[in-house]
Amino acid sequence: MFRFPWQKPKRRQSKYAAPYGQTRPQEPNRSPVTKRIEHTIGYLEQRLGQSDDFVIRTFHVMGDTPAVICYFTHLTDGAHKEVLKSLMTIGNRQETAKLRGGKLTRQLMNDFLFASDGFTVKDREAVSEELLGGSTIVHVEGSDEICVFGTRNIEKRAIDQPETEQVIRGPREGFIEPISTNLSLIRYRLQSPDLRIKTLKLGKRTRSTVAVCYMDGITNRKLLDEVMHRLSLIDIDGILDSGYLEQLIEDNHYSPFPQVQLTERPDKAVANLLEGRVILIVDGSPMALIVPTVFTQFYQTSEDYAERFLLVSFIRLARLLALLFSLVFPSLYVAIISFNPELIPTEFAVAVAGGRAGVPFPAVVEVLIMEISMEVLREATIRLPQQVGGALSIVGVLVVGQAAVAAGFVSPITVVVIALTTIGSFATPAYNAALALRLLRFPIIIASGMFGLYGVMVGLIFIANHMLSLKSFGVPYLSPIVPGDYEGMKDSLFRAPLWWMKRRPAMLQPGDDTRLSEKRMHELEHSKHNVLDPLPVNESGEGHEGQSASNHGDPSGDHRY
Repeated sequence: MFRFPWQKPKRRQSKYAAPYGQTRPQEPNRSPVTKRIEHTIGYLEQRLGQSDDFVIRTFHVMGDTPAVICYFTHLTDGAHKEVLKSLMTIGNRQETAKLRGGKLTRQLMNDFLFASDGFTVKDREAVSEELLGGSTIVHVEGSDEICVFGTRNIEKRAIDQPETEQVIRGPREGFIEPISTNLSLIRYRLQSPDLRIKTLKLGKRTRSTVAVCYMDGITNRKLLDEVMHRLSLIDIDGILDSGYLEQLIEDNHYSPFPQVQLTERPDKAVANLLEGRVILIVDGSPMALIVPTVFTQFYQTSEDYAERFLLVSFIRLARLLALLFSLVFPSLYVAIISFNPELIPTEFAVAVAGGRAGVPFPAVVEVLIMEISMEVLREATIRLPQQVGGALSIVGVLVVGQAAVAAGFVSPITVVVIALTTIGSFATPAYNAALALRLLRFPIIIASGMFGLYGVMVGLIFIANHMLSLKSFGVPYLSPIVPGDYEGMKDSLFRAPLWWMKRRPAMLQPGDDTRLSEKRMHELEHSKHNVLDPLPVNESGEGHEGQSASNHGDPSGDHRY
């Protein structure tokens, strides 16, 4: 049946993949494992084809019982040898006679194979999926279960400082591509028994592992159910990056504003988990997704909570002003120069008119040309190698800009306006939010060139109205400003002291909204004694209670401990 893009699909039963590392029951419409290893070998050769890196080795265990071990050499990297070594050292023919049938596999798993993440499966499709994920499988003749061992071992880059979220004060660790490493970084920073991690496979071809992280008792169960429901409805060939998930699960697909936040920082992911949000991690992507997301999160950084609140509040306000500055400054310049030059001082108006003398284009065309040129230069700088990109940016800004002004192609004031606008866009911590503002600059510039300040105001009203209509998993996009939330406002435009933020934001409807114990905070405030203050000195040269000021109560005069 036809559906409009804005209509939500009808809910259906969710089908989640079983968590990795647990016993997996046979799923409906799947072929069961037979007791003959020849059938298993034939199925795997037909399903996986003839590949040079796919190894099928037959051998005997416990005397004369046939068995087969299968693995991909480039995914296990020698980790399968420990499993094979354990199999080669098992008992004799008499033990085999006692353990025919399904009991043999259980005996192998419990007494001989010492892999920490081993389990058994009963359907052949799950066997092929585990092999493609880097596991090693063992099938013993006479058993209707196959042993699966997690032997995945692939090359990975070192944990390094995140490139997109630089901080001066704070941790230097960042997510990398393997999902196991990323989950370990979260577990390392959040050693709580309430942390829950659910995994599922997405992508018909890639079968990418997606981890859903949340805090039991804090995260709202309705939010978690909605996240799992949207993930279960995804039916696509491949999930190659977390950006695929972002585009598929966001509420409004046609909005330029991001409704899912990205982060490379484990500490930022943990902070959002403690507030009641859900973290999505895709195997093969260094970017974690944070849902739900509001607009105020895009000009906040993890460093804001490591510094004192007075300094951070000033920096955050400057960051917000730079964000607004990058959006409206070019359009305001066009509107005032083209329609309302009487709004600027006379001396400055004369200087602007002198600078624009001889420029063949109107202000709106001049600004658009400079904006497009700056976007092209920025894109070229990003795509070029790092050794060349820096030189290109210097040449593009200084040499080409100066030559354009000297040739009368653009005015000096326009170059200054575009340069300040670009610097303001760089001050936005979130790249996807800065990209949305860069896109919205162009329609506002065109509106200001057509209608002046009226066009600027109409454009801003349209943007504000659109942001008011946006939601991220049911949370209004402009929360906690609209609708108002007092606890959330403490960490929006300004950052209140940590001891003021006793409750979690109400917009997330957490199960446990207490973040800071008021009683313990009260005791902490009253326990701050200045124990090393100098004692008052009387006329006789003695300190308080007759003690000498020279030794501050130490009768021996020795200041050593």
